[in-house]
Amino acid sequence: MRPPATTSHDSDKGASRPGYGQLLRTRGAWTFLVPGFLARQPFAMLTIGIVLLVEHTSGSYGTAGAVSATAGVAMALLAPQSGKLADRFGQGAVLVPGIFLHALFIGLLTALALLDAPLWSLFAAAVPAGATTPQISPMVRARWAARLEGSPLMTTAAAFESVTDEFTFVVGPVIATALCTGVHPAAGLIAEAVLMTLGGLVFAAQRRTQPVPARHRSHATPHAGQDVDGGADRARKKRASALSAPGVRVLIALLFGIGAVFGGMQVSLAAFAQSSGQPGINGVLYGVFAGGNMLAALAVGAIHWKRSPRARLLAAYPALVLATMALAGVAQLGPWTPLLGGLGLLAGLCIAPSMITSFTLVEMLVPATTRTEAFTWLTGAVALGQAAGTTASGQLTDSFGASSGFLAPLVGTGLALTVLVAFRRRLVTPSEGRVTARGVGHRTPVAVD
Repeated sequence: MRPPATTSHDSDKGASRPGYGQLLRTRGAWTFLVPGFLARQPFAMLTIGIVLLVEHTSGSYGTAGAVSATAGVAMALLAPQSGKLADRFGQGAVLVPGIFLHALFIGLLTALALLDAPLWSLFAAAVPAGATTPQISPMVRARWAARLEGSPLMTTAAAFESVTDEFTFVVGPVIATALCTGVHPAAGLIAEAVLMTLGGLVFAAQRRTQPVPARHRSHATPHAGQDVDGGADRARKKRASALSAPGVRVLIALLFGIGAVFGGMQVSLAAFAQSSGQPGINGVLYGVFAGGNMLAALAVGAIHWKRSPRARLLAAYPALVLATMALAGVAQLGPWTPLLGGLGLLAGLCIAPSMITSFTLVEMLVPATTRTEAFTWLTGAVALGQAAGTTASGQLTDSFGASSGFLAPLVGTGLALTVLVAFRRRLVTPSEGRVTARGVGHRTPVAVD
């Protein structure tokens, strides 16, 4: 178990009663929260912007979903490498070049789509457009972790970030859809590039709150009496990938399933709204779904949990699978918009507990020097799942009708639940591994060697 952080911050006071107000009084928090909020909006606009633009130029949801999925896969595969570089060299050193490259490739993809370029060129442009997407959310989470290490406010911070992410998934797709349908099919992607550039550069400029790069920590000179061999062993562990923690791989599978829900819902709701003759209701339905997620995230962060994160995850994820099952089943029965919206709300309510708990667990499973990388593996898993959900839903919609796309979230979460049940023991945190219960009932657990 890591020792409590020695860094002084305002939130240390009254840590026994963590809450949002106390979290937001953490010294320096607002300097990265505001630009971080602006810069993360494009993350939720990218895939839906690609879907709406390519569907407009090609006339196929399957093609649009495949191009969008290509960008998502590239993002998922390159995001952990970006996080690893940020851990080593600092967030600003990775962000600034990435921001300009991302804007360049988004412009290229948009131009190719509007010029009716060959399909292969859209896929080729989608790869760097996705791969260069700056990972703002993991970087914000890493800043919270650096300032709150050892504090009970970490769960509150994870919940707060999930609320912010879900607000992003409420606002981003609605803005992108409104721009694409009301202004121009390319307006959503253009707005994504502009917001990312402005917000990302301001966020990158906040260097005082970024975690200390690993290369600076590794240059520290051993003091007298320090175990040099032990220090070398610790240095090797610091250089290890976050994937060396088995529990991280399990969490990646779970976040992949959650991403499949996001991607599947984006395409399925758009297709459902169009097939029902109400294309404008797409943003409302997705907003209800993401709004449920946001409300649940607020509640999770406000509760003082007594159960371990692992126990909470084992309870929350099956509920998510049941919600996607109900949604997929009702969608096959008929175009019942109010009922479908209500079940979308239920699915949203079930996502937040699983996602928040996963991010809380990963902070406990990896050392501080690999946190940004670990967070980017999870957000990359969401992006990869979103890509898979988008592709699967698009193909199902083209082949079997709008209602079939809702099967993708069910399959994604069902497979992830299988992984969770099979490998649940890998999610035991170091503190849990060193504590066993003595007897039953009210008796106090004691530490054992």
